Amino acid sequence: MNENIRRDRKQQHIDEYLKSTYKNSTLFEDVFIEHNALPELNFQEIDTKVNFLGKYIDYPLMINAITGGTPFSREINRSLSKIAKTFNIPMAVGSQTIALRDKESHESFRIVREIMGEEGIVLSNLSAHASLEDVKIAMDIIEADGIQLHLNPAQELAMKEGDRDFKGLLKNIENIVNNIPKPVIVKEVGFGMSKDVAKRLYDIGVRYIDISGKGGTNFIEIECRRNDNMDFTDIYSWGIPTALSLMECRRVSSNLHIIASGGIQNSLDVFKALIVGADMVAIGGVILRILLEDGYDKAYKYMEDLAYKLRMLMLLTGSKDVKQLKKVPYRVKGQLKDLLQGLD
Repeated sequence: MNENIRRDRKQQHIDEYLKSTYKNSTLFEDVFIEHNALPELNFQEIDTKVNFLGKYIDYPLMINAITGGTPFSREINRSLSKIAKTFNIPMAVGSQTIALRDKESHESFRIVREIMGEEGIVLSNLSAHASLEDVKIAMDIIEADGIQLHLNPAQELAMKEGDRDFKGLLKNIENIVNNIPKPVIVKEVGFGMSKDVAKRLYDIGVRYIDISGKGGTNFIEIECRRNDNMDFTDIYSWGIPTALSLMECRRVSSNLHIIASGGIQNSLDVFKALIVGADMVAIGGVILRILLEDGYDKAYKYMEDLAYKLRMLMLLTGSKDVKQLKKVPYRVKGQLKDLLQGLD
């Protein structure tokens, strides 16, 4: 594909995301957490630090893959990486496919490492179609601590110029996992992962997945807005809601590290995700929209408030640290309960 076309597409994705209106539910509203009126904790002693990829971070949060490859995306990555550095949380860059062919685009990705510094956690991102050699190149560009390999068949099929052949991906992922000394995170892009997919990935050696469930950025809608040749509105609701995907994938193995993303909007979403099975929670669209519509200061304030309210909710369940969140009792109701029973 011509790199000018790829560059234009990256800008179109951002533009169309900001115009998107269709809302799917994550089903986190069907998770009930009981309030503890007698927590016996000091708020100042609440500990949100966790170990991720061998480094300690201040919160079980990360800024997920969004963009890169253009001057505009460079400024987005600059702003988001400043926030990530301040709060000592990881950040993943957007797909680096363009960087494999266009050296001028490297700076838009490298800016994240420059700002985060050696101590920060920075993740590469490529399609699961990528070759082992391309993975190594992408990781070298930003001195990555690991790489996300994205699975996006729904998006590709809605994209006029997208891929149509998805054979051999599992074997390709296995080859990369076996030949890359750093962690490989396999992620969806907004349609969720089933328990079966998570199990197949686990069986070939994948130990990190990002479920990226339904409820957030909807790439079928975004591609439909770009592609006036076909109407995809009848399948805007396609996908596995984030809460359902998370709880199903959690059943695969306690050794499978799960990042929950997809429609994570606020502190309660983060909190519920951590309680029902996530090891980490990633945000993307929500902070991008705030940054572009309201500016850096509002995006920073969003993260500052999110961090405070996470600690607040931990105290209100008697949880001194993140590990204790796994012991917090919860109840499931409504559609989420019905779907979980139907999948047993």
